[in-house]
Amino acid sequence: MKKLLPTALLLFSFAGAANAQHAFNDADFKSKLGKTGTLCDTVYSLKIVSDTLTLLNMGAAYPRQKYTIAVKGNKTTLDLPHIKGKLVCVTGVFEMYKDQPEVVASQPEQFEVH
Repeated sequence: MKKLLPTALLLFSFAGAANAQHAFNDADFKSKLGKTGTLCDTVYSLKIVSDTLTLLNMGAAYPRQKYTIAVKGNKTTLDLPHIKGKLVCVTGVFEMYKDQPEVVASQPEQFEVH
């Protein structure tokens, strides 16, 4: 039992560090504008605007989302009907669109669904 406790504490400390690494922070986002980065969060809602643009609202449902993922083009193979409620990590360019944080991505390798 004594050996199990330190192992469990170590496991939980790494899990917390991994989760904090991708936590949304407005100041961090703004400091990375125009650069490529990775953000992870839960998809709360989505809107298919056209066959080449889908908006994923992350962290909360529209209009209170923390940020939006703009999926541009038709090369991605996301399972859109089942993506709501999933943890998604996306690597893309950090931008502001109408004063809202947005990450733009268009290639399948830019997305990781958990």
